[in-house]
Amino acid sequence: MSRAHERIWVGIDAGKGHHWAVAVEAEGESVFSTKVINDESQILQLIEAAGEKADEARWAVDISGRASTLLLALLVAHGQHVVYVPGRTVNRMSGAYRGEGKTDAKDARVIADQARMRPKGFTRLHTPPELVTTLRVLTNYRADLIADRVRLINRLRDLLVGICPALERAFDYSAAKGPVVMLTEYQTPAALRRIGVKRLTTWLERRKVRNPGDVAAKAVEAAQSQMIELPGEKRAAKLVCELAHQLLALDGRIKDNDREIRETFRADERAEIIESLPGMGPILGAQFVAIVGDLSGYLDAGRLASHAGLAPVARDSGRRTGNYHRPKRYNRRLRYVFYMAAQTAMMRPGPSRDYYLKKRGEGLLHTQALLALARRRVDVLWAMLRDKRLFTSAPPITQTA
Repeated sequence: MSRAHERIWVGIDAGKGHHWAVAVEAEGESVFSTKVINDESQILQLIEAAGEKADEARWAVDISGRASTLLLALLVAHGQHVVYVPGRTVNRMSGAYRGEGKTDAKDARVIADQARMRPKGFTRLHTPPELVTTLRVLTNYRADLIADRVRLINRLRDLLVGICPALERAFDYSAAKGPVVMLTEYQTPAALRRIGVKRLTTWLERRKVRNPGDVAAKAVEAAQSQMIELPGEKRAAKLVCELAHQLLALDGRIKDNDREIRETFRADERAEIIESLPGMGPILGAQFVAIVGDLSGYLDAGRLASHAGLAPVARDSGRRTGNYHRPKRYNRRLRYVFYMAAQTAMMRPGPSRDYYLKKRGEGLLHTQALLALARRRVDVLWAMLRDKRLFTSAPPITQTA
């Protein structure tokens, strides 16, 4: 059966509850524009409708995350060609269209037009392996848990300032578990003075706190520096107690999540290779795999470094050449992975520390030297994964062809 068009491009402005789809033909004229609920039956009807309008349909979406998981899974399962058009591109190109208004239909039209005019300019989307998808879920959940932990600690410290500023200053509640355990029972200077160092040490020992004597001594010393009871102290103390319990429970959830991430990551055949690179532990390694997948989207190590924001971008004009600056469009989480791995490796003797000290000797600042080290390690990791070889401090011996 002959169809009205040989090929159409369908742009989809994806959302959590619904999507908006706009199809255009080769000349840029609109074929249809419709709202689609994020439901399997309605998405299948959209795929069928696009198939009835043209011999071939090319699809483009502006979100490749959880909101479009069902949409992308159905499109890939039905053999459709799907590309990803970044939201930044859509935002910039919207200014070239008539009117200043912003609607889902207009964004979908921009997405479709960009896919039509730039057939090889965007990354094609595929269904990632189950292990990669699982790691993405786990690492994203871990990021949420860490953010919740930071908020809890900030609230805890803010309340403690209103009870006893000296007690708030005495400990780093984000790094030590012992002081948080103490706050589940003793939050005010008066309570700490009553129990004293000896009994507080015994109480902490029963709860298996590390260095209970030091924790007790610091807490009681802080309590003795303040004899006045501040307004609202009793209610604030109850809130501190609740936050301390929540923080301990949250630490347990983070520990369980980290264990699951390690077990899932080490089921990947590349895990041993990635972990052999100094500074790349199972958590950073899992985040790396969750972002890059099977590396099929990168032609070489330079593309991977560019995605991580570790490759400088030229800003030349006229006679001004060789002018490079820090990129603005890159994956922040991927950059964090390489930066933290480089910082960890730099602290221990080895090639990474030698290279870091070399860059510092050339006049680079600490951050600049770390970024240079991170860029170099991208090449190393790429070569290790390409050759399926573990990291060794000595460079491999090359033979004459």
